[in-house]
Amino acid sequence: MEKFIKLIKDKLGDKVTLVFDKKYLSDYVGAIQGKADVLVKAETTDDVAAALKLAYENDINIVIRGAGTNLVASTVPEGGLVLDVSNLKEIGQIDEFNQSIEVGCGVKLCDLQNFVESKGWFYPPDPAEKEATIGGNISTNAGGMRAVKYGVTRDYVRELEFVTPQGNVLKLGADTIKDSSGLNLKHLVIGSEGTLGVVTKARLKLIPKPAYTQSALIAFTSLRKALDALPTLFAMSLKPTAIEFVERKVIAIGENYLSKEFPCPEAEAYLIVTFDGSEQDVLDAFNIAKNELKNLCLDFIELTDPKVSSNVWEIRAALAKAVQASGIWEPVDTVVPLSKVADFVDFVNKLSQKEGVRILSFGHAGDGNVHLCIIKDEIPLEKWPLVLQHILDEIYNNVYELGGLTAAEHGIGKSKRRYFLNHTAPETIALMRAVKAAFDPKGLLNPHDGYAI
Repeated sequence: MEKFIKLIKDKLGDKVTLVFDKKYLSDYVGAIQGKADVLVKAETTDDVAAALKLAYENDINIVIRGAGTNLVASTVPEGGLVLDVSNLKEIGQIDEFNQSIEVGCGVKLCDLQNFVESKGWFYPPDPAEKEATIGGNISTNAGGMRAVKYGVTRDYVRELEFVTPQGNVLKLGADTIKDSSGLNLKHLVIGSEGTLGVVTKARLKLIPKPAYTQSALIAFTSLRKALDALPTLFAMSLKPTAIEFVERKVIAIGENYLSKEFPCPEAEAYLIVTFDGSEQDVLDAFNIAKNELKNLCLDFIELTDPKVSSNVWEIRAALAKAVQASGIWEPVDTVVPLSKVADFVDFVNKLSQKEGVRILSFGHAGDGNVHLCIIKDEIPLEKWPLVLQHILDEIYNNVYELGGLTAAEHGIGKSKRRYFLNHTAPETIALMRAVKAAFDPKGLLNPHDGYAI
């Protein structure tokens, strides 16, 4: 290690540090703390390539880090090098003819969205954590609330600048709409959680900004009634931008955290529905939805007041942060078929009552992505790991029984590795490991992550 530190200091100078904030040893949740010997704060693609080349030649483990907002311990190192790429944050000019833009991997989602929308364009992927970087979104194939209409991050990546573990800089994909030119390495990299190499730049697809956007809060007397209303909503072919579900008990935590109020507090559960497009199309969609759902819901509130609408979406977006502030917890991000969302949430609520562990449910009803927060509360700290493992075993067993998968948009990391391996065929894992070995034969990049070992 001493030899490596001398070599990398000689190469990258003051971009290398041996004393650094402990945030670099964990993720957003902070439940798992790792260790590292050296931190590199890269500022260019050349810095990334140099650091990877030296680490590869000296057999040094590497963990890639952006904004550190991940929730599954993907950025927790086990010695070696932490490579911070959050300073690669250049935003290029919009190519209006090809409807695309090139950005650095360290650009924050909120900054990209604000920039393109100020120019009349729209980048649809919309994960709740707006402070996450584009590189992080690509690494986990992040989805978010608008996936029901627009798809996920993968659907908007045209081209990647990608650095291999050996320090070679490649271009994967192209600024084209079609591509059937050999194996699609770009799509292998998207969602690979930093196990195959480092994305340093991305050319992203844009679309014209919708002319009009409007949301509604639909209140129900129970979560089951809210979820049972989904087939009616889907059957109308109205193409909603987002359909979120959340329980009143969860909203109360967000209200307390932000000191903001949510409409219709007498409800037990809500759907938050958004439509976008031309003003007339959106108004027509609202009228149809309101008419079809009026006998199923407690109230149908059109969020025409900007302050009320802002409160609703800010509370929804802040739920994970609100739970984080309340104490020790475990985030769960999973996905089941749309037809099984109600069954899954019913199972989770019954499990919560049976085990005496508070589990909060909310998520993207339009695409089957269910988020859970498992909260320690008064469970003794020494008992918490075993209690949590039992709860997670039960949850993931049910997910797979219902035809779902371990992760929808957060990735696998360290936290989900056990459950992913338990429910994935050995032959499938072998193929994934073969892909990993083709990119990273020494197994140095995020060696702890998912299928990597």
